Amino acid sequence: MATVPAEIKRNRIGLAASDYKGGKTTLCAGCGHNAISERIIDACYELGLDPHRIVKFSGIGCSSKSPAYFLNRAFGFNSVHGRMPSVATGALLANQTMRAIGVSGDGDTVSIGMGQFVHLMRRNLPMVYIIEDNGVYGLTKGQFSATADLGSKLKTGVINDLPPVDTCALAILCGATFVARSFSGDKRQLTAVLKAALAHRGMAMLDVISPCVTFNDHEGSTKSYKYVKEHEEALQEVDFVPVFEDISVDYDPGTTTEVKLHDGSRLRLRKLGRDFDPQNREQALSLLTASHAQGEVLTGVFYIQAGAADFTRQLNLVPEPLATLPMERVRPPQSVLDEVMSSLR
Repeated sequence: MATVPAEIKRNRIGLAASDYKGGKTTLCAGCGHNAISERIIDACYELGLDPHRIVKFSGIGCSSKSPAYFLNRAFGFNSVHGRMPSVATGALLANQTMRAIGVSGDGDTVSIGMGQFVHLMRRNLPMVYIIEDNGVYGLTKGQFSATADLGSKLKTGVINDLPPVDTCALAILCGATFVARSFSGDKRQLTAVLKAALAHRGMAMLDVISPCVTFNDHEGSTKSYKYVKEHEEALQEVDFVPVFEDISVDYDPGTTTEVKLHDGSRLRLRKLGRDFDPQNREQALSLLTASHAQGEVLTGVFYIQAGAADFTRQLNLVPEPLATLPMERVRPPQSVLDEVMSSLR
């Protein structure tokens, strides 16, 4: 007797989870980057985002291969090493109706791309910027990257004697309006943070600890699966309620911060033993500094400013894609040109 196939579950726009997948990964088995790709697929599917309205950006490195493994219906641009922010800025200024996801690595961002990263943060461009952070250059045999912790050890036995760059603290200082850190092995937290980042209107920077199973998953590494699991300290329990749902979350009074995002979605943060306000910039920076001194891998949402004007609003751009504007809206009339010429005589 033939079995009746189970009905395919679809989201609010009628798409199945398979519609959000990408190609087969060529990264190492167990790579944390693959888990991040899966969480992006989950978040976009559960939010009911249209893949055709998403554009993916990346630079160079193992991390920058990741966009090939999710949202194969979306647009994509693989840019020059460290230069993804420039490409993303140009694309979003030309068409701000697109939702952008940028995937970079600790080398692509913090070494060759540091200058572009800083300006991207300060402009508060409306996009999600994910750093797949493993502390090494996995594409060039595992040398220390600029996010490697002081005193961490390579497989070869070499000890890192330089302090790390904290991308979260740097992003907050430079002007990003949503800053968080998560762990590729924490499915629940990472999915919730990604959903909130996708709903945020402004620069949402996520530093995701993503162990490199080939070069940085050994004893002595501070970015291995074992080390992060033993030293991770979650700042809060993260829940995201999209605007099209009304889910009640059972939290004790006085222990929860709720932030309403621009589209009506809500980010709910339940405190876990720390009196912390994620809307307080100075407190977030102080907390990150203290966590380094204590050897913690602190995860959660560090800072969010939901009402800040993003770069497109700062420039007073029209909402329509620039290429679709008729000539009369982009070209000054003859009378204006005549006035300008007259003023120069």
